[in-house]
Amino acid sequence: MTDALERRILERIDDDAIVSLASALIDAGGENPGSTEGSVAAVLDEHCRALGFDVECDDVAPGRPNVVVSVGGSDEPGVLFVGHSDVVPAGSGWTSDPFRAKVRDGRLFGRGACDMKGGLAAVVMAMAALKEAGALGASPVTLACLVDEEDTGLGIRAYVRAPRRRTYASCIVAEPTDLVTIVGCRGAANLEITVTGRSAHAGRPSNGRNAISAASRIVGLLDTMAEELTASAHPTLGPGTWNVGTIAGGTGTSMVADRCVITADRRLLPGEDAHDIAAHLANRVRAAGITGDGIDVSVDVSMEMPGFLTSNDAAVVGTVVGAVTDAAGFRGTDVWTASCDGGFVARDLGTPTVVFGPGEIETQAHQPDESVSVRQLCDSARAYALMASRTIVRPAVMTKT
Repeated sequence: MTDALERRILERIDDDAIVSLASALIDAGGENPGSTEGSVAAVLDEHCRALGFDVECDDVAPGRPNVVVSVGGSDEPGVLFVGHSDVVPAGSGWTSDPFRAKVRDGRLFGRGACDMKGGLAAVVMAMAALKEAGALGASPVTLACLVDEEDTGLGIRAYVRAPRRRTYASCIVAEPTDLVTIVGCRGAANLEITVTGRSAHAGRPSNGRNAISAASRIVGLLDTMAEELTASAHPTLGPGTWNVGTIAGGTGTSMVADRCVITADRRLLPGEDAHDIAAHLANRVRAAGITGDGIDVSVDVSMEMPGFLTSNDAAVVGTVVGAVTDAAGFRGTDVWTASCDGGFVARDLGTPTVVFGPGEIETQAHQPDESVSVRQLCDSARAYALMASRTIVRPAVMTKT
């Protein structure tokens, strides 16, 4: 029965429809920062309603709606797919319009083709194939397409706080993984370190307190803390890391700088809390004698995305690896150096989570002439359909989400 059902499902995967929807999503834009996901959400909403799906739109900020698309019932645990509607800014260096999708040499080009309009289209058409094949029952198959993944995570934060009407046995984040099943990744936090001093004429700098000089000592402290993290690396995910991204301060060469701001990236291991890390950094700054005598330092968290790690023995891992093998050949498992919204689902909802999707994040995403293999788009849709079918036919232990 299951084999026959899966054949019916796979026969209904429409390769041309996947490319067409991915192209429409690319053409809709959605650059972030910029708060422009509304046009992408509108394309997804219209397409999914035409397919007969249950569609809910929830503005988490003006003109920035999360779109949650479901098929099937709600009485039994199902499968949750997670994606995002925003893309990083196009930037320069493109050889064609980044927001006019184009297929060339077996690849789909355009900003977001890889990260992650292609993955969104593949999930939607997998859901359509499940519906057309009569494979749905009491378990939901849901796509949560969220805003602001590329910046501060407004969309996923709103989604995990919302009341739950459906339950899920597993979550698959449709980010680009080159069809490898990613079982874990570090999280990320952006910290803003503000140093204030006292301005004075540069002819007598001792009359002031130089915020830039104090900030340089903090940069050195962060290097020391980074070395400490290397010595306590996670056996699977490696160490947490520090990286100073920007530093800006002062108002003129002939003035003692009265303010300097450092922004730093801190990669998080599962279970680490960014606010605890900020408090620890502030304590280390005070212990190092950097504050006082006219120098003050504050440490604030501007963004936090938790990490996660799912056991290779978890049901979702076996289901995803098996589905990918049957759809496109064995690809195995790995962990990621990037971070994604899946950490919120794993931490806040307790849902076993993996990352899987078409495209290669390090060589194809976030760069000029972004592209994804059309074959991978279609293979991922077949894999998504099999993952969902095998989850709702043989549901795992129910997890409230």
